[in-house]
Amino acid sequence: MIIVPSVNGVPIRLTQERWAHIVRNHPEMDGWKDTVLDTLAHPDMVQEGDYGALIALGYHEETVLGSKWMVVIYKETDVDDGFVLTAYFTRRPSASRRVVWKR
Repeated sequence: MIIVPSVNGVPIRLTQERWAHIVRNHPEMDGWKDTVLDTLAHPDMVQEGDYGALIALGYHEETVLGSKWMVVIYKETDVDDGFVLTAYFTRRPSASRRVVWKR
C-alpha cells in the first residue's frame, strides 16, 4: 500500500488490490503507477465527482496513447483517510463537472 496526500492534505491510499483492478480494466495504465501517484499529489486541477468522489487531473504530453489527461478518481472519507477508486487516461476533462481546485 502506498499513501500520498491529496491537495486537501488528506492521506490517500493506493492498495495493491486497487492497482491490480486499474491495470486489469485499463491495461494502458501498466507502468504508470508513479504518474498516478504524482497526479494525485500534484494535479493540474480537481473536479467534483459522483457520490462525494474527487477527480484529480494531470496533463501529459507523452503517454502510450499520445498526449492525454490522466484521471485519478478518489474519495476522502475524513480528514485522516482516503482511497483511490480508479485511474485512466482521457482526451480532455469533463466540461460538465465543477472544478473545485486548480493550480
